[in-house]
Parts: sequence; structure tokens; C-alpha cells
Amino acid sequence: MISTQPLLDCVPIVPAAMAGRQMVQWDKDSCADGGFLKIDILGLGMLSAVERCVELIARRTGEQVDLSRIPFDDAATFKAIQEADTTGVFQIESRAQMGSLRRVRPATLADLTIQVALVRPGPIVGGAVNTYIRRRQEMLRNPNYQVPFLHSSLRECLAETLGTIVFQDQVLEVSQAFAGFTAGQAESLRRAMSRKRSVQAIEAHHLQFVLGAIKLHPDVQIELAEQVWAMVAGFAGFGFPKSHGAAFGLLAYQSTWLRVHHPAEFLCALLSEQPMGFYPPDALIHEAQHHEVIILPPDVLHSESECTLNQAGEIRIGLNYVKGIHKDDIEALVASRDSGGPFDNLADFAARAGVSTRTLERLAWSGACDQLAGDGPHARRTALWQLGVAQPAVKTKGGQQLALPLALPDAPALDPLSEWQSMIADYTATGISIDRHPLRLLREQLSSEGALSIGELAGVRHQTPVKVGGFVIARQKPQTANGITFLLIEDEHGTLNVIVPQKLYEKYRTIVRTEPLIRIAGILERHADGGGAINLLATSIDRLSLRSDSTTAAVTQLHQAEAAHAVADDFAVSAPAVTNFGRGRGR
Repeated sequence: MISTQPLLDCVPIVPAAMAGRQMVQWDKDSCADGGFLKIDILGLGMLSAVERCVELIARRTGEQVDLSRIPFDDAATFKAIQEADTTGVFQIESRAQMGSLRRVRPATLADLTIQVALVRPGPIVGGAVNTYIRRRQEMLRNPNYQVPFLHSSLRECLAETLGTIVFQDQVLEVSQAFAGFTAGQAESLRRAMSRKRSVQAIEAHHLQFVLGAIKLHPDVQIELAEQVWAMVAGFAGFGFPKSHGAAFGLLAYQSTWLRVHHPAEFLCALLSEQPMGFYPPDALIHEAQHHEVIILPPDVLHSESECTLNQAGEIRIGLNYVKGIHKDDIEALVASRDSGGPFDNLADFAARAGVSTRTLERLAWSGACDQLAGDGPHARRTALWQLGVAQPAVKTKGGQQLALPLALPDAPALDPLSEWQSMIADYTATGISIDRHPLRLLREQLSSEGALSIGELAGVRHQTPVKVGGFVIARQKPQTANGITFLLIEDEHGTLNVIVPQKLYEKYRTIVRTEPLIRIAGILERHADGGGAINLLATSIDRLSLRSDSTTAAVTQLHQAEAAHAVADDFAVSAPAVTNFGRGRGR
């Protein structure tokens, strides 16, 4: 905010949570009414990711990428966009955007400008989304298609969006061209739409809009005027100015171009800039593996603090992904390795790393010490046992007192970790599992129950009843969806959109809201105009329990049913955070 006098003399101010910053106690509408100059500054994580990606490309290949000079008609980039292969990409990675991309099939930057602005509350409530998609598909089928406009005066201002209101700017243009508003009156209407109390503020313009349209155009009746007003009033939810959409559309294209042509660098940059975007790191990694990007686990012999990329194009997960380790400990470990050379064994590592026993144990349980412990199924438990009895370096006032690298006692005969236990350890320690997907470990059980994998759904016909198991990576219940809840689930082959009707949600509310592993029965939907998109309309949802076989028997000796729930609970505790009901990342 900018004022001609000290803000402290004008408005009540309190210290913000961030040191050195202040916060005005008025909301944005009250500040605007007070005549203050208010500037909104957006911090976009994707800008940092894109910059990091360009630096990684230059470092590995020597190529200096100038994103202002890349081809903006790249066929491979638009192919990925049209097929909704956009996981991790700016703005067009959500479930709703992906579904729309397959139907609209953007082919230019102008199309992308509309696309990023289309899936917003304003166009959705205003009825623009389905109308625009239907007309766009008709234009793709028939180049001679003539777009219908509610009135001839709307042709010029709504031509690019096929007769619908998608941008805030169009509210101004429609109110002037159709209702005869002055520039000031149109701006007053636009400002009313941006307020939290917009319904009452917009209604004050209603009568003026309708009467103005009837007066200006002899062929306009009250019914038509009300119909156009409904388009305008419905847009009040929230919408982009065209300039905003153009900037976001450009960044969406640039990030897609990087993902298509430099996938390893793009993923490495995304992982280093977390938290950001729609998908958790675990989902980003699994999707990249489908594109043959190689990701290596954290390793005290090779990992830096952040994720890195080697000359072979392989991504090494950084030690900062190991939970519960302080940044100073990571820096001390890396500095010791760089100055004194690679660690020879677990004893040398404990003596020279300069970290506490607690940090050593966390690194061991993450698998980052497996190579020092001899690899294999016993390595993680061996490292955990030996580092638990090792004498680490002791921090002193002037630095640290290194310990003598005395030989560690051999570990006792420890049971090897099962695949399921190793996966639980991965998620508990780092929030990601590179080598083991929970659904791959459950595939035999699911197949015996008649459940299909997501990869197999491609050959299933529309309206076929199916059962699937999945790992929930996103839950959404938009206010504009009339009570419907949307789940995005994943297995070892890909992702699937699940539609949960309101009555079913109420019946299985706890499972839908909390369980990371679920089994779903439903009707497969593959609409002709969906561009190949597959959805599952759920009819029942159940917690995906694990049979008490070799997987669970290695963990507990409880009764079979109790064992299944014990292991499922174990996974529920360690499962990574997801995009959850508009509250950000969380379980």
C-alpha cells in the first residue's frame, strides 16, 4: 500500500508474522474505499523453478535457453498440452484443467490465454465454460461454424471467446456496447465484482444495465437484457483480466516446453522448489518415471543439500528431503565429505559427519546410508543399529570435536525389511518412495479381487462397471460443483479422476476424507466429446486393507483382520501430504 502520509497515521497497523513487515488491519475493499493505492504482488514458485531449470540445462549441456526466443508453435509442446500430459506444469496441471485441455485442444498462445482464465469461478458460475467448450469443439469439427451471439453488439467484444465472458475486460466491453454504460460506470461494475460483498454491489447496477440495453437497442427486449445480465452477474465469482491470462498462459507454455524437451532438468527444479503446485513430490516422481526419467534416492556419499542432476541426466534426491534434519547438519555433512573425501564406512561417517546421533539415525532409516552398510535388504536396519551405537562428533564453542573412527560392533542377526516395510520407511523418512509403489505391492491381491489397474481401463468401454484400487493424491470439493467431491487417485500405471456424488460422500465421508489407500467400485465414463478422458463415477468406496500374507506377517503377529488394519494404519500415518479440500497440502 502507498499513501501520501505515514500509514501509521492513516490506518491501524500490526506487526506481521514475518519479521520486519507490517500488516494493515483493513481489508482490500476498505483500503480502496479510503483512496489508498494498493498494489498486489504475486510470488510464483514456478518462476523460480523455471529459472532453476534453465540454469540446470546450461550446467549439464552448455545450452543457454532464452525462454523469450523458444518457438511458440512447437508441435511437441502443444501435443502434450492437448493430451493433458501436463503434470507439474504451471496452471494447467489440475484435474479440471486437464479435463478441459483434452476437449478444447489449445493450439496457440491465444488459446492458452483463454484456457488458463476459463477454469475459474467467474466463468464457471457465469455458464461460460461448457458453452465455450461446446462451441470450440464445433469449430474444430467444422471450420465454417458461425458462432451465435445473444446480440449483434456483443460480436466484437466476445468474438475471441466464442460469445462467452471469460475475462474481466469483457465485462467492461459488454456493459458499454450492450447497455450503454460510460467508462466510469463500467469500471464501477468491474470493481463491484472484485469485492467480497459483490452480490449486493453488483445488484445495484442491475436495473441500470437492463434499462440501458433496452434504451440503446430497439430490438432488445427485457428477457434478452436479463439473459445478458445473467452472464455478467454470474462472472462475479472471480475471473482474470486478459493481461493476467496472457502472462499465465505464456508461463504455462514455457513450463510445458521445458518439461517436454528437458524433463530431467524440469523435474529436478520442481523438486528443489517444493512446496508448490498441485501435486506432491511423490506423485511428480512417479509421473516422471513413466517418462523414463531416472531418479536416485538420497545417499550420504553422493547427495548434496538439494536435488542435483548428473551428466547422465539422472536426478539425485537431496538430503533436505530427509525429514527432521536441520539445514546446518546437512551443510556440515556435505562440507566434511567435500573436504575430507568420501566416507569409507559407517564408523568413518559417524566420526566425520559432524551431526548428532538422532540425525545419523534419521539418515540411516531413510536409506541414505545403505551403500555404507553393504546394500541389500539388511542394509537399512544394519545402518540404523550400528549408527545408534556409534560415537558421533561433538559440537563445541569453536566448531566440533571429531570422534575417533573406531570400528563399530557387528549388528546382530536382523530380519530383512520386506518390500512393504521398506516403502513405509521411505515415506516415513522422506515423504517419497522411488523404487516401490504401494499399488504395485498390492497388485496381486487387487487382481484376485477382480480390480483392474488404471492402465487396463484404456481398453474398457463406456458405462462398464469396474473396480479399481488407488492411492489418493488429491481431494477437492469445489463450491461450484453442487456437492460433488473429486478424487485423483494413482497406481503404478497412472492417475484416474473419481467422481463422488454427494450422497455417497456422506455415506463414506471418513474414508473419502482420510484414507490414503482406497478401493472403489463404479461406472467408467468415457464420453465421445471428452477427448479420450476417463472418469470413474463411484458407487461404493472402501478402505483398501491388506491381507495378512507375507507382507503383513513380517510386521505383526496379530490376528489376520487386525494385522491388515495395523499395516494400513501404518501407511496412513506415513503417507505423503496431498492437495486436500482447498486447504493446501495435508492428509
